[in-house]
Amino acid sequence: MLSATLTLNPAFTIAPVSRRTFGSFVEHMGRCVYTGIYEPSHPTADADGFRADVLALTRELGVSLVRYPGGNFVSGYRWEDGVGPVADRPVRRDLAWHSLETNEVGIDEFMRWARKADVEVMYAVNLGTRGVQEALDVQEYLNHPDRTRLALMRQANGSAEPYGVTMFCLGNELDGPWQTGHKTAREYGRLAMETARALRSAEPWLELVACGSSSSSMPTFAAWEAEVLELTYDAVDYISAHAYYEPIDGDLGSFLASAVDMDHFINSVAATADSVGAKLKSPKQLKISFDEWNVWYQSAFQATQETDWQVAPRVIEDCYNVVDAVVVGNLLISLLRHSDRVTAACQAQLVNVIAPIRTELGGPTWRQTIFHPFALTSRLARGEVLRVETQAPSYPTARYGSVPVLDAVATHDAETGDVTVFVVNRHLTDGIDLAVSLAGFRPGLRVSESYTLADEDLYATNTMDDPDRVVPSAAKDADVTDGILRASLPPVSWTAIRLSVD
Repeated sequence: MLSATLTLNPAFTIAPVSRRTFGSFVEHMGRCVYTGIYEPSHPTADADGFRADVLALTRELGVSLVRYPGGNFVSGYRWEDGVGPVADRPVRRDLAWHSLETNEVGIDEFMRWARKADVEVMYAVNLGTRGVQEALDVQEYLNHPDRTRLALMRQANGSAEPYGVTMFCLGNELDGPWQTGHKTAREYGRLAMETARALRSAEPWLELVACGSSSSSMPTFAAWEAEVLELTYDAVDYISAHAYYEPIDGDLGSFLASAVDMDHFINSVAATADSVGAKLKSPKQLKISFDEWNVWYQSAFQATQETDWQVAPRVIEDCYNVVDAVVVGNLLISLLRHSDRVTAACQAQLVNVIAPIRTELGGPTWRQTIFHPFALTSRLARGEVLRVETQAPSYPTARYGSVPVLDAVATHDAETGDVTVFVVNRHLTDGIDLAVSLAGFRPGLRVSESYTLADEDLYATNTMDDPDRVVPSAAKDADVTDGILRASLPPVSWTAIRLSVD
C-alpha cells in the first residue's frame, strides 16, 4: 500500500467553480440527435418528440451548457434548413460525417429541448462555407426581439420571445485539413475578427469564442493561436481547446496520466494568449473554452470507412470501461484546477456518440461508466476551487515520464462550510492510504458523502442488459480524525468525498 498526503487551506483559492465547466455537446452526428435526444415514436417521447428518459438523465448528469450544432457538422450547415414547417425542410448531405441530415430538428426544436433540460446553449456559427452575413442572420433569428424579418420568422415559427443566446463559437476546428472550409490561421483570423465585430454591433454583450487548435498535436499548435489572436484578441472573449484521449497500444499507465497532457495543453494556450495580450498591450485576459474533450477511441473510428449515405448512422458509439471513467474523472480534476482560465468546457458528446448516455431505438437508456464521475463532480463541486499541495510517489510512463500516482483538486463552499475532495489513484496495482490536512477549516468537519468508482475488472462496462454493472460505492475507510481526513483508495480509482460541518 502506498501513502500520499494532501494539504489544503480555505485561504488559498484558485477561482470560483464555474458552472459552465460542466457543459456537454450535441452535434448532428450519428445518433446524438435522432434516436438520442429526439425520437417521436419512443414510449417516453413528449409532445415535441423528445425522449423523457434522456432528458431525465441529462438533468441527473448535471449538464449546465450545451454546444450546438457542431462540431465538424456546422462547417457545412445551413441553419435556415431547420426552421419552418418540417414537411418543407430539405434533406442535405453532411460531408463531415458522410450522412444525410433530414433537418427534422433545427434551431427551434433544439431550443425547446434546451429549456426542458434547463441548459444554456453555446451556439456555433458556420465559418467554414459561410461568413459574416450568415452569422448575423442566425444571431438575429435567435435573439432579436421584434419587427425585423428574421425576428418575425422566429415568431411565426412559434417563439414569440427571443432565445437570448449569449455565447457563440466562431466556427469549428478550422485549423484541420478535414474541415469543410479549412483555412490558414490568417484567413480564419480575419474572418473571425470581422464576424466578431459584426456580432458585437448587434449585441455588444455577446461572449465570443475563437477557434483554437483542434488538438495540441497539430503541427500548427500555438502558432495558430498566436496568429489568430493577433487578429481577434480585442474582439473575442475565449479561445477554444479540444482534446481526446485513448490508450495507445494498450499502454494504460500513460492513458491514466492523460490529465498531465491536458494540464500542459491549458498552460500552453494560456501562455500563448498572454503573450499576444502583452504584445498588443491589452489589459484583457482571455479565457479558455475547452469545448470538446473526452475519451475517444479514435484509432478504431479511423479504421472504419463509411461508404454510403445514411440518416443517423451508428458512429463512434464507444462503450466505456472502468479505466475510461477514472480518466474522465481526472480530466475533470484538471479542468477545475484551471478554473482561473477555463471557465467553459463541453464533454463531447451527450448521447450515443462518445457519450455518457446511451440509448436504443424504441428501447431503454442507460448510464455509461463515464456518467458517474461527471454527475458527481457537477453536483458536489461548489464554491471556490482550492489549491492542493500533493505529496505522493510517482510511477514511470512511456508518454509523460515520471507521473504522480495521485492527482487531486478540492472545492470549498464558504457559506455552508462544505469541503469536497476529488482524487484519482492512477496506479495499476497498488492502493493508496490518503491523508488530507484540514487545518484552517471550520471545526467539526465530518464525511457526509463519499464515492469511489473502481472495479477488479478494469474493462468492466455498463450495457443495455447490465446497466449498473459499474456504479460508485462508498469510499473505503473515509473518516475524519483530529482534523485529518483519511481514506483508502483502490488501484485505478476515482473518489469524491464531501465533508460537512456538524
